[in-house]
Amino acid sequence: MSTSRVKLAPATSRLITETYGQLDYGALGPVYCYEGGDEFWRAKRGPCIRLGIQIAVLLKKKLKRNGRSLYVGAGVAELPPLVMETVELGRAVEPHNLRKAEVTALNHACRAIPITFHGVDAAKAKGRFDHLWVVSILNDPERFPNLSPLSYGQGNPLTLNPMQFDKERRIVRALVARCMGKLERPGLVTTTTEEVIWIAEWCHQHGVAYRVGKRYYQTALVGDPICFIHIGEED
Repeated sequence: MSTSRVKLAPATSRLITETYGQLDYGALGPVYCYEGGDEFWRAKRGPCIRLGIQIAVLLKKKLKRNGRSLYVGAGVAELPPLVMETVELGRAVEPHNLRKAEVTALNHACRAIPITFHGVDAAKAKGRFDHLWVVSILNDPERFPNLSPLSYGQGNPLTLNPMQFDKERRIVRALVARCMGKLERPGLVTTTTEEVIWIAEWCHQHGVAYRVGKRYYQTALVGDPICFIHIGEED
């Protein structure tokens, strides 16, 4: 079956739309922007649903039933794939997010679905997973202000703080190591084109085969293109 033929069930698409309708956008405004929160979500809500469903359809094709997914830094944009995995594939999903206000809003919106957002570091997740989602986390400009510009090819040698950069790089490498260590093989990583290098570095260091997908997919909020990395596949 070709990916173009894979679709979400109408009931799943409706549930995704209904879940977005349950979100407290007033509470989410300050999480995503400094001002104009209402206007921001009026503009972004539709693309979040539309583009999120596109990614959910791709994952429906790639993931097996009854597996486990670890979502690092999952937020509003991750709702479509989370709902799809839970409802259509019977998978267990474990989304983590360190922003307390967003976790509260998301858990309230998902109260009718077996999805619970955890307000702790994803590195503390227990057990093994066959899918790791890490999208726009390792290059987050708020958490990694010295490392992030280099990820986008925008570093300024006059303002770069090498000590802070090295500290942030060590944090990113540690997070990748702890999360990748939970991934079964073969496994799947969903990430962005800017973050591939961190996954590839870990694979090289551990002698693990990996294959980066050739296609990239648009995202609604940050705008970083998403890609898929197949980990530990047999030749």
